[in-house]
Amino acid sequence: MTTPTTLLWLRQDLRLADNPALHAIEGTVIPVYILDETPGVRPMGGASLWWLDKSLKALEAELEARGSRLILRRGEAGKVLDELVRETGAEAVHWNRLYDAGAIARDKAIKAKLTGGGVRCLSCNSALLNEPWEVETGSGGPYKVFTPYWRAASARVGSFVLHRAPAELAAPAKWPKSERLADWGLHPSGPDWSGGFDWTPGEAGAREALHDFLDGAVDHYATDRDRPDRAGTSRLSPHLHFGEIGPRQVWRAAQDAAARGVSHSQVEKFLAELGWREFNHHLIFHNPDLPTKAWKPQFDQLDWRKDEPGFEAWSKGLTGYPIVDAGMRELWATGFMHNRVRMIAASFLIKDLMIDWRRGEAWFWDTLVDADVAQNAGNWQWVAGSGADASPFFRIFNPIVQGQRFDPDGAYVRRWVPELAKLPDSVIHAPWTAVSEVLGRADVVLGRDYPEPIVDHGMARARALEAYAALKAA
Repeated sequence: MTTPTTLLWLRQDLRLADNPALHAIEGTVIPVYILDETPGVRPMGGASLWWLDKSLKALEAELEARGSRLILRRGEAGKVLDELVRETGAEAVHWNRLYDAGAIARDKAIKAKLTGGGVRCLSCNSALLNEPWEVETGSGGPYKVFTPYWRAASARVGSFVLHRAPAELAAPAKWPKSERLADWGLHPSGPDWSGGFDWTPGEAGAREALHDFLDGAVDHYATDRDRPDRAGTSRLSPHLHFGEIGPRQVWRAAQDAAARGVSHSQVEKFLAELGWREFNHHLIFHNPDLPTKAWKPQFDQLDWRKDEPGFEAWSKGLTGYPIVDAGMRELWATGFMHNRVRMIAASFLIKDLMIDWRRGEAWFWDTLVDADVAQNAGNWQWVAGSGADASPFFRIFNPIVQGQRFDPDGAYVRRWVPELAKLPDSVIHAPWTAVSEVLGRADVVLGRDYPEPIVDHGMARARALEAYAALKAA
């Protein structure tokens, strides 16, 4: 008798440990990754493709060490899976669920066609602590406010078993053909803008990042997480997005750290950030248009400005506001931006420049290695005031005050805006306030070495509040 053959369709679950779709397979397994071109499924941005390239290389090595392979195909996922079923005689296809509208529609159509042809399909949850439909309010609906959501969601986690990566995987007698990863051209060329990407994609890199965080920065997480001048965050977001580590693994490791003596308050603050990730998935599942439409519909009537020079200055880190520019330059150089600075930069685009949040969301989608449809849309709408449990629109970050508060010594600005490095702390977040002698000693000529502010924050704040008042009155 031959053993049954199952296609393991990998997507944002690029790991072997605690992978439910893999663990459920008995018999021969053929791991498959499809660079999907299904209409309606949002293509990855450039920085995400850079990460994917390295993550797939790492996964290939892990599979080969277990006597297996990774089959790579490019095209519409449904058509590719049909071809692979015919080529391999696979009796089943397993995958782990995704929660945005495009992925859900694709997966439903694929499941219907495969099951109609006699192929068993199994979808599992590898990405979340709780499924979006499992956490409900007392009236049976979805949550709209984070704190009660997380109170209910965290209480549901309970006990669970983490499955180790299998020591070996049963291979087919004959492997289907695979495309070459190098031929996909995921790594940028002409030019290669990724020289500053200091990351270790893959399952081993994810484990190391979590271990390092729980052995160090977690001790001061509640305060240091807001300091871009310090290494105070976990940097797990891209690993979680690509599923190189799962939230249950993070939850268990954090709880174990607390049991070893790490402050419970620090661990709980860290896990609440994992909860925010869960909340955004909860939102996008129940609000499929979250990436394109305001969660509060009236905000789609806001009088956004068409300001191409302003957008270009923002995207290049040339706004004249050092904390904003430092963040945008960090993003371009590393594929990442500190979370506090993401909020400051987003607020500047939306409220100082009055540019539609969707333009910023699209820029982050292309330039962040952790670009995630739920997190990106949910967080941009949070800053815009149009989302669930959002910061009110009238809460407008002052980029000078934010820089002084969260980068008090100017270390973050000096790293990413080196032309201002010689300015004293007292003016580094507002260089236009420095007297000419101070600028001269720092070798800074505004308008030549560093731009004057492209907008006056006081004027911009008043303009934004006026637009918001008009929106409320409409």
